[in-house]
Amino acid sequence: MNMGKRSKVAFQGERGAYSELAARQFFGEEIPLVPCPSFEHVFRAVEKGQARCGVVPIENSLAGSIHQNYDLLLKYHLQIIGEKSLRVSHNLIAAPQTSLARVRRIFSHPQALMQCQNSTARLKNVELIPVYDTAGAVKKIRDENLTDGAAIASDLAARLYGMKILKRNLEDNPENYTRFLVLSRTGKAPQKADKTSIVFSLKNLPGALFRSLSVFALRDIDLYKIESRPLHGKPWEYFFYIDFAGNMRHPNCRNAITHLSEIATFLKILGSYQRDRA
Repeated sequence: MNMGKRSKVAFQGERGAYSELAARQFFGEEIPLVPCPSFEHVFRAVEKGQARCGVVPIENSLAGSIHQNYDLLLKYHLQIIGEKSLRVSHNLIAAPQTSLARVRRIFSHPQALMQCQNSTARLKNVELIPVYDTAGAVKKIRDENLTDGAAIASDLAARLYGMKILKRNLEDNPENYTRFLVLSRTGKAPQKADKTSIVFSLKNLPGALFRSLSVFALRDIDLYKIESRPLHGKPWEYFFYIDFAGNMRHPNCRNAITHLSEIATFLKILGSYQRDRA
């Protein structure tokens, strides 16, 4: 996607985070980047115009959905304008003078530690220490000169912080992918948009969800994913997030949404965008 040189892209984490990798793959290597301390800071930066776009993870093929970001999609008035599926390859990273035999502590995000637990179990006398961010773990080793420490993070983080990769492909399951959403304040559906995301709520009545899904089945619209999240303040009631094939320029998609709006108590179109088939 082409953007002006001054356009910035926000992501959560330190430089070298997997979100930065996804942003670079989507926008290009030269895009100016804005690291943010939390997912909400990413949404806020885009909404306030501090960044033109934001990149946030929405689901991982092993760990499942990132529920916080589903909730933030509802809270903020942003549009999904794209997605990127990133193959997550973990690396064991240390200071240049550190050998594998010297490693006694491994730092990383809890999810990365979990995804590499079989590999790290083969290392003797090593303590696993969770930290807030994979790239932040590499930065910690550099800044604190931890010669007995290593981090699990991306190869980009190793390059950015001048560290050494001790072991590549540390993940236990190679089929490890994270899907990222690209967000913007104002989003016009790309000409090649073939996927749409929405969120809605329903009255708590028998058959309500069945009737809401039937608006897509009646028009032969394929559903890619359904996710439910609690409706705050109303116990045991839910918002439903749906990704479906097509975009809002298509008459059958517009008719399905019009039909759904007659059933739903709340409906928000989160955006139409091009599906990443990588």
